[in-house]
Amino acid sequence: MRNVPIKVCVVTTSPHGLTQLRDALRKFADERDWDQYHSPKNLASALSVEAAELLERFQWLTEDQSRKLPLEELQKVREEMADVLNYLVRLADKLDVNLLEAAREKIELNAKKYPVAKARGSAKKYSDL
Repeated sequence: MRNVPIKVCVVTTSPHGLTQLRDALRKFADERDWDQYHSPKNLASALSVEAAELLERFQWLTEDQSRKLPLEELQKVREEMADVLNYLVRLADKLDVNLLEAAREKIELNAKKYPVAKARGSAKKYSDL
């Protein structure tokens, strides 16, 4: 594992970082009069495009290469990951979805679908366990 500098931002003005990010994205779109384009459909489409761009960074890499990205490539991956997150947060804002709550609920649902006794060490879909 290599040492990679990571910027840390401590958020003290909001309940959690997603709230601050949501507010920053609202302001960013508002300043540019882009809210008119940020329908759930358009945001979901943009999210999908950005996820594909993230995937493209890994296309044709071996498993080992994907784990040991050069720093320059890792920076590009970070940027694509940020794009995905930003569009996801913006979409959640438009649909009034609490992402942290939704994620916790999904983990609970997946725990039921993939009980440890059946799923441990298996890549099978829950219906095939």
